Amino acid sequence: MALRTAKHLVEKLFTKHLLATNIFTSAGLLAIGDYGVQKLEKFRIPKEKRPPHDWKRTGRMFIVGAIQGPISHYFYLIMDKKLGLGRSRGTIIKKILTDQIIGSPLFAFIFFEASGILEGQSPKSSFEEFARKFPTVYMVDWCVWPAAQCINFYFLPTKLRVVYVAAITLLWTSFLSWFKHRDARLQEGLREQSVYYKEISQTEENKTSRSVQLGNVNTSVD
Repeated sequence: MALRTAKHLVEKLFTKHLLATNIFTSAGLLAIGDYGVQKLEKFRIPKEKRPPHDWKRTGRMFIVGAIQGPISHYFYLIMDKKLGLGRSRGTIIKKILTDQIIGSPLFAFIFFEASGILEGQSPKSSFEEFARKFPTVYMVDWCVWPAAQCINFYFLPTKLRVVYVAAITLLWTSFLSWFKHRDARLQEGLREQSVYYKEISQTEENKTSRSVQLGNVNTSVD
C-alpha cells in the first residue's frame, strides 16, 4: 500500500507537477552541492578554528537553482518539441549540440548573474565575473555533459535515467559552487596569511625591544 502510494506520488510529481518538481530539484541540488563544498573547504582546517557554515551562501545557491529551474524546464520541453523524442544517433547529437551551444552559455550566465546580484554585486560586476570565469566553466562543461548524455541516452534504461542525471547534476552544481566562491576563499586565505605574518613581525619586534631594554639595563648596572 505504501509502495503504491509512493509510486503514485512520484508519477504525479513527474507528470502533473513536473514544473514544480524541476524547480525544487534544481534549487535543492544546488543547495546540497554548496553544502558539501563548504564541508570539503573546511576539511583541512582544525575543528577549533573552523568558521561556521555559511547558510546565507547556501540559501543564495538555493534561490539561484529555483531561478534556473523553470528556465531549464521550458528549454528542454522546447528542445524535445523541435528535435523530437527519438533515440536515433542524429537526434541525440542534435540535442547534445543544442544543449552545449545554447543551453550551457545561457545557464552559466543566469548562474553568475543571479548569484552575483544576490551577493550584492551590481549587474555589471556580475557580468564581468561571468565573462572572466565562463571560459573555464564552458571547457569543463564540454568535458562532462556530452559524454554523460551519451551514456544516458545510449546505455541506460529509462528507469535509471533520473537517478543518473541527478547524480551528475549534483557533481556539476558542486563544481559551480566551488568555482564561483574560489576568489572569496583566496582572499580569505591571503587575509589569514597577512595576519599570521603580522603577528610574527610583532613578536620579533617585541623580542628586539626586550633585548634592547635588557642591554640598556646591563649597561646601567656596569
